[in-house]
Order: sequence, then structure tokens, then C-alpha cells
Amino acid sequence: MHTALPVIFAICAALSNAVATVLQRKAALTVPRSPGFRAGLMLDLLRRPVWLAGMLAVVTAAVCQAVALATGPLTIVQPLFVLELPLTLVAASVLLHRHLPGRGWLAVATVVGGLAVALAAASPTGNRTQVALDRWVPALAVCLGTAAVLALAALRRPEGRARAACLGAAAAIGYAVTAALMKSSTHILDERGLVGFFTAWQTYAFAATGVCALFLLENAMQAGPLVASQPALTLGDATVSLVLGITLYEEVVRSGWWLLPQLCGVALVVSGVFALSRTPVTRTLVVPRPPSGAPRRS
Repeated sequence: MHTALPVIFAICAALSNAVATVLQRKAALTVPRSPGFRAGLMLDLLRRPVWLAGMLAVVTAAVCQAVALATGPLTIVQPLFVLELPLTLVAASVLLHRHLPGRGWLAVATVVGGLAVALAAASPTGNRTQVALDRWVPALAVCLGTAAVLALAALRRPEGRARAACLGAAAAIGYAVTAALMKSSTHILDERGLVGFFTAWQTYAFAATGVCALFLLENAMQAGPLVASQPALTLGDATVSLVLGITLYEEVVRSGWWLLPQLCGVALVVSGVFALSRTPVTRTLVVPRPPSGAPRRS
């Protein structure tokens, strides 16, 4: 039961994020595009009811994620967000009235099965609730520095898969850091109450990194197809979160011969993700390009 609770809430969070991604994608296709970051993007999106519905799903996901992180290790909760990609495509097939073919469902089953094998073999454990500042400083410096480099690299590239992938990877780092900070904040809330929660630097840090990650994700959605940004986001989030869970919270995963089934599970997840990226339903989530010679909105 101790493991079941964070798993259930993590899956609910992944489902809510999947619905949010599809709704936000629909809204992103209706606003003016720009070759660079555009501050007015968020203002445009605020006028779209579909985007607001997506944000409601984001809030639901955040609550579920907070509960999951408060009751389970980071190395269990965040890898479950790999389910976002298959759930996103399933949600897209429903909300956009598109058919997910048989090979798509097979890819979904491959991701789910691979994730189950990897997590069962890794059997993450750990009950650390707080992290010393001298651990946070280098971790934040490396993660945020890498995200900044990826964002700058994206700006140097034209619209397309490479740009979307760079922005998706940067957003993934942001979301992983947000989760690590959120875990600390939820334990502060439990131990010190609201006063401790609102006076802790981690609370404001996870709010700031979360907003930045959302901004990067919104730009990734406009930069190129979802099949480029979402795998980078999903797999990147799980990988960085796993590293942060081990290095910051001293969580432990099985080693030795258990590495073999873990690697097999990871291989299944990766193959399933790439198979999903080639399903026809993903074409409905590609940013339409203006006709040749047509003026670009700005």
C-alpha cells in the first residue's frame, strides 16, 4: 500500500498532463507564430478557453504529483511520467477524433510493459525528506545551466524537429528540477505547516522553475511537431529525475544482475516511444506551416 499510493497518484498526474498537452497543443495552433521567444504568447493563450481548460488539467496534475512525491521516492514517481507520451496520443485520438491504429496500441503496451519491468527490477527505495543546501547548489547549477544552453541552441535553429527537441529537453530538465524541489516543499508543509511552507526557499524555487518549464514547453509546441518535443520531454524528465533522486535524496535502485532486466525494460520503453512517434495520429499535432509565399503572422 505504501508503494501503491504514490504510483496511483503519479499515473493520475501523467493522465492529467496528457490531456493538458493535447488541449494546450490545440490552443497553440491558433495563436500567431514567431521565429523567436515571444512574450505575448502567454497573453494570447490566456484568451483561449481550450488553453484554460488545459491549465486546469495542469493544476490537477500538479496536485496529484505533489501527493505522489510526498508519499513516495522521486525515483518511482517521476519515471512513471514516461506514460505521458502514450497517454497523450491516446488522448489526442479521443479529443481530436483520430484513429490510433493497432501498431499504436502495441507501442502503448510496449511502453507500459517496459516501464513495469524497469521499475520492478530497479525497486527504488529511500525515505529522505530534506536535502542540505550544499547539495542543492551544484545540482541546480548543472541542471539550470544545461537547460539554458539547450534553450540558446534552440534559438539558433530554424523551426522543426531539432528546435522542438532542444526546447523539449530544456523543459524536461525544468520539470525534473521542479519535481525535486516540490518534494522538499511538500515535506516542509507536512513537518512545519503553512508558515514553514511559505517561508521556505524551495517553495518559490519550484514555482519559478515550473513557470519557466511551462514557458519552454509552450514554445516547444510551436517550434515543431509533438513527436519531436514530447519524447525529449518525457524521457528527459524521467532520466534527470532518476539522477536527482539518487544524488540529492540518496534513493537506491538495485544493481548487479538486476541491471539486465532494467536495461531490457528501458529498451522496450525507448522502442515503444519511437514507434508511437511514427503513428499517423501524431500528424494531427504538427504545427501547420503557412503556404509558400504567404506572410507569416507575428
